[in-house]
Amino acid sequence: MKQISDINFSEKKTNFLFGGTIKDAIEQSQSRKIVFITDEHILNSHAENFSGYPVISIPSGEKSKIQSTIDNILQQLVEYELDKDDFIVGVGGGVVTDITGFIAAVYKRGTRLGLMPTSILAMVDAAIGGKNGINHGQVKNIIGTIYQPDFIVFDFFMLKSLPDLEWVNGFAEIIKHACIKDADLFVQLEQHSLNDFKADLNFMSAIIKKNVLIKSEIVIKDELDKSDRKLLNFGHTFGHAIENIYQLPHGFAVSIGMVVACKLSEQLTGFSAFKTNRIVELLSRYGLPVHHKIDHDVVFDMIKKDKKRNGENIDFVLLNDIADAHAKPVSLSLIKENLPYLIS
Repeated sequence: MKQISDINFSEKKTNFLFGGTIKDAIEQSQSRKIVFITDEHILNSHAENFSGYPVISIPSGEKSKIQSTIDNILQQLVEYELDKDDFIVGVGGGVVTDITGFIAAVYKRGTRLGLMPTSILAMVDAAIGGKNGINHGQVKNIIGTIYQPDFIVFDFFMLKSLPDLEWVNGFAEIIKHACIKDADLFVQLEQHSLNDFKADLNFMSAIIKKNVLIKSEIVIKDELDKSDRKLLNFGHTFGHAIENIYQLPHGFAVSIGMVVACKLSEQLTGFSAFKTNRIVELLSRYGLPVHHKIDHDVVFDMIKKDKKRNGENIDFVLLNDIADAHAKPVSLSLIKENLPYLIS
């Protein structure tokens, strides 16, 4: 059953269509010209869905989130003679939604945007909230925009063909939302397993919708990332530092980063080791890694390049309790001194 929710951001109303299909995405374009952006995997698996429409395909994976990809897509949009009132629609995982959002924000200073996330991670996180970024070297998302889509279509049947790795990867962001905002969701996740969600698409779609609304409510309060929205970076400061260095899936890196943030919280907020263990056990329950062997100097150098750095401090999201988080400037010297403990 289709469910529609309209969410008003500061400058745009976004239509969320839960249980839709690519046909609904086409209808949302209001008969304007559409150019689809997707990756090679989606195009090969669902070529029939794009029949009759121009499609720009990019290589799958994080390696595509670079300036040369953007330049290539922009050139093709110029050749298609796309106008700013036409639609650019991204169909794919987090890499595709990030790139498509970035392109729409900069092409003709803002072109109409639609998204159709096809992975759990994209559905609950990457496609929600308007943040779009590309990488520079090994530094994650250091170039980016905030630009809300006109619509987001969620086709839950796309999850049936999702590889096991992507199920695990996506649940890192679901667990993150529970850790920072929703104690009931945290308990619900403790009471179930990945197999429970994979076996029941209705159950999974309800969890996705819940997470979409959690993130959207945070973004509505702080669209430009000045206060509450920073909470969504729980696990990401350290996670981004190791993601590209060690070629980890985003959710895996964030999972390890959440454990680091919990240990730092023990030192700085009095967060209990017992609750750290609950989070570690929950991450492990869903197949996510909780530690990784690292080169401390290399990782610290990457942390220093993070976009959340401010002078000699960097913003870290810490926990006072499960579902009670806050962002706090933490000195880089303290992080460097404690890094062997935090990642042990």
